[in-house]
Amino acid sequence: MTDVPTASVAEIIDPEDPRIADYRALTDVELRTRWEPPNGLFIAEGELVLRRAFRAGYRPRSFLVDAKRLDQLGDLATGEAPVYAASPAVLERATGFHVHRGVLGSFHRRPLPAVPEVIRGARRVVVLEDVNNHTNLGAIFRGAAALGVDAVLLSPTCADPLYRRSVRVSMGEVFAVPYATLGEWPAGLADLRAAGFAVLALTPAPEAVPIQRLTPAQRHRAALLLGAEGAGLTPAAQAASDIRVVIPMRRGVDSLNVAAATAVALWELARDDPEV
Repeated sequence: MTDVPTASVAEIIDPEDPRIADYRALTDVELRTRWEPPNGLFIAEGELVLRRAFRAGYRPRSFLVDAKRLDQLGDLATGEAPVYAASPAVLERATGFHVHRGVLGSFHRRPLPAVPEVIRGARRVVVLEDVNNHTNLGAIFRGAAALGVDAVLLSPTCADPLYRRSVRVSMGEVFAVPYATLGEWPAGLADLRAAGFAVLALTPAPEAVPIQRLTPAQRHRAALLLGAEGAGLTPAAQAASDIRVVIPMRRGVDSLNVAAATAVALWELARDDPEV
């Protein structure tokens, strides 16, 4: 890689330097929630995730890099975004954790599209209710990207897909899958049905239909609906679905982690898709 020109790099020696305010206390979820969306930014961690943010067209605000890893930005078009370099100790004090990947970027968010826009032409979508664990959310987005999902729809109480941990766990695939928030919940599920989707509520309920027994018509245009870890789907969300489905379990296990369940269910729904 070509090195970033030295003249374009500013050295940071004070972890309280106001120029790196975007990166302050990255492990404090409450603080970051109050800082990032209102300021229209998100944080990408690691070279791979940064590159995927660039590839998806997100515009950088700034970069904060371990001074020994500046070459990782060498071939990226950083444009007018400032590059700040610091020692690992300063990075840790500023961010609140050991930045072992050595590269952080602050990017501008984009306005979220409306639901009709993201489902137009979609064949398969994932719908999430109250999924507020960032690790699970990131894993769901990664599985959705890998298994051919066209869009993810979120209830108003879901976590932020662009929170640093979600972005990192998704390996940047959160940038690859369009998503939108359903403003009215669960009433918004009726819009999916009106658009021709079969709303499939995933639940461990004993009377639910094993997912492998769905008819071709039920699979044709599916909206897979999942709830939060532990609590699962609310009765109101289940009542707003077309059919309740279950992944059959063995050895007395009642259910899977929501991210794992999403991946298994999506694989089943996509198993007869043409090879790509």
